[in-house]
Amino acid sequence: MEKIYLDNAATSFPKPPEVADAVYDYMTKVGANINRGGYEAAYDLEGLVFETREMLKDMFGGTDCKNVVFTKNVTESLNVVLKGFLKPGDHVLCSSMEHNAVMRPLVQLEGLGIQFDRVPANSNGELETDKLESMIKPNTKAIVMTHASNLVGTINPIAEVGHIAKKHGLKLIVDAAQTAGVFPIDMNSMNIDVLCFTGHKSLLGPQGIGGFILAEDMIDLIYPILSGGTGSISHTEEVPDFMPDKFEPGTMNLPGIVGLNAALKWINARGMDSIREHELMLTERFLDGLAPLEESGLVKIYGLKGIEGRAPVVSIQTLNTDCADAAFRLDSEYGIATRVGLHCSPAAHKSIGTYPVGTLRFSFGVFNTEAEVDAAIRALCDICR
Repeated sequence: MEKIYLDNAATSFPKPPEVADAVYDYMTKVGANINRGGYEAAYDLEGLVFETREMLKDMFGGTDCKNVVFTKNVTESLNVVLKGFLKPGDHVLCSSMEHNAVMRPLVQLEGLGIQFDRVPANSNGELETDKLESMIKPNTKAIVMTHASNLVGTINPIAEVGHIAKKHGLKLIVDAAQTAGVFPIDMNSMNIDVLCFTGHKSLLGPQGIGGFILAEDMIDLIYPILSGGTGSISHTEEVPDFMPDKFEPGTMNLPGIVGLNAALKWINARGMDSIREHELMLTERFLDGLAPLEESGLVKIYGLKGIEGRAPVVSIQTLNTDCADAAFRLDSEYGIATRVGLHCSPAAHKSIGTYPVGTLRFSFGVFNTEAEVDAAIRALCDICR
């Protein structure tokens, strides 16, 4: 049975062949570290890491590649930023559609005297921006917000939120897990102070590599919660105060960075616009194909009705069979990989009315085809009827 992978919101698969080739070549032909070797291979590798920072800075409209910091993933990035920036007595705004990568750090910090409030979203996951300004308090320090929901794909109006943040002297921290590599992001024009990303989703890199990019004035405002060897200023036991060493202690995930480097080159060659158009075309085809099932009362589709303002993510409930059973049958009988449950986003499910049952989620990637979408529609028709 031919396998169909429709779980790209969790991690993209397959990766471009160049990504695997680059990681393999590094592991078998280089194997060096950076900042810790006085030989040509280490120097060449340092050049590749610098090049990767440059590409990320250019892709996201950062100001300086030294402000691109590598971490394991977007979750680690958000933890480093939120826990290093916020202090007892501070107040933060987030959306009601956040992933636990945002919510769990905020709930932890709440126990340390940091407050947060959720700007509500409607049942389609659309942020009620008209309520945002009225929720700002004298001690509000930042807005932290996902760019697009991992549950229903609804895109938040980050540029509008950034304008409000700047107007009130707040910092805007953005979780770009679902959009980086597919949707254009410009930190400068959107007034984004910190952009957190992960490499293993639409950036098409390996798991275990991610990062964040800082606006220049954020560097001195974030306390480094991780510390250790950096290979620089080794004569002192103090944490470096310069970028990116301030936030990059320990041995880096160099195989991950090498793979991400190859992935970024592949995206730039293919074109982000082309990738986005393809993925949204598949999303629209899927939505159109499910419409008769929804009209017949067999499924319920959540989120926006069309592809405008939506990332390539679709959540549904199968109304005459348990979603988990449907996911099992999709895999075991039809070879279709999806995700079922709460998707690490209980707040988002409460916003759209699917908590605690959850949803069955389909998410499309650049390597999916129209034939695969059609196969998923046919399989759902069989299962639901």
